[in-house]
Amino acid sequence: MDFFSDHKKLFSSALAFFLFLTLFICIFPALNNQKVYQPLQGSKPFTEEESRGKSIYIREGCVACHTQQVRNVDMDQVFGNRPSLAVDYARNKRINLFQNTATLMGTERTGPDLTNIGARQSSKDWQYSHLFNPRAVVPQSIMPSYKWLFIVKDQLDPGDKEISLPDAFKKGIKGKIVPSKDASDLVAYLLSLKQTELPKSIPAREFLYKKEEKKAEGNAGGDNLPDGEALFIANCATCHQATGEGVPGAFPPLKGDKVVLGDNLELYVTIIMKGYNGLAPQFGEMPAVGTNANFKPEDVTALINHERTSWGNNGKKVTVEEIKIIMDKIK
Repeated sequence: MDFFSDHKKLFSSALAFFLFLTLFICIFPALNNQKVYQPLQGSKPFTEEESRGKSIYIREGCVACHTQQVRNVDMDQVFGNRPSLAVDYARNKRINLFQNTATLMGTERTGPDLTNIGARQSSKDWQYSHLFNPRAVVPQSIMPSYKWLFIVKDQLDPGDKEISLPDAFKKGIKGKIVPSKDASDLVAYLLSLKQTELPKSIPAREFLYKKEEKKAEGNAGGDNLPDGEALFIANCATCHQATGEGVPGAFPPLKGDKVVLGDNLELYVTIIMKGYNGLAPQFGEMPAVGTNANFKPEDVTALINHERTSWGNNGKKVTVEEIKIIMDKIK
């Protein structure tokens, strides 16, 4: 009974027991996990620019409104190709000695999930315009403007990139609007957020409550196609708008567009798969949407047919066979 009366023995024993539990319950398992828990083979570490962008993302409080976790429920399919796994976060490291790993998984979706935003919206021009004033590209957005991440200059310096904005959002601004280093780093981080393809040895989790995939009525050849409207909304509508009218001064309209309604299918498919730069100098550069989204010939066919027959367009529908020949040619 002397043990409980001797405070030195009592506290020493309690401390030793606490250290024992800490080592065997926390530290040793963590070290073992760190040893065996490796990132996916196709994942890439952040560049210096992307790492700085992550710090800016944290500094600006973006995690308060955006998640980075695709749940295994049907409604999350628009945010990623598959539900997120623990291995997707294996590259997270301590920010510094005093700050723990920032997974940025988030708890609220006032704004959309950003797990796969680098593939879902890979346009730098769109990202810059969205940061400067979200209403410029998404009229119903409630996201605040981050104008302090941009600089207004009288003349562009070598290497500067003027952001594309509708005239209505330039009122009172005299000069050229260019992104600061912080804006450039933040956009680099956002564009790096892409889901890594799983190796064949790891089966992807299924989305729960999965509904039967909606099929279009079929093209001229009688083939069943994916839902062209859904593909457009998921991959194109943020720039070209759901109305097909684009954003004046920033992104071109598809309504009545000569490429959409024209006979040069090779140019049309090339723009979808590889993007463009310079075809319309007054607008921003278009990324390789089809390549980033891993479009198959059926997807491109459904998308083209939707664009050719929507918003008053009355273009001729195309077949999967036509598109496949062109896609094989431009690879």
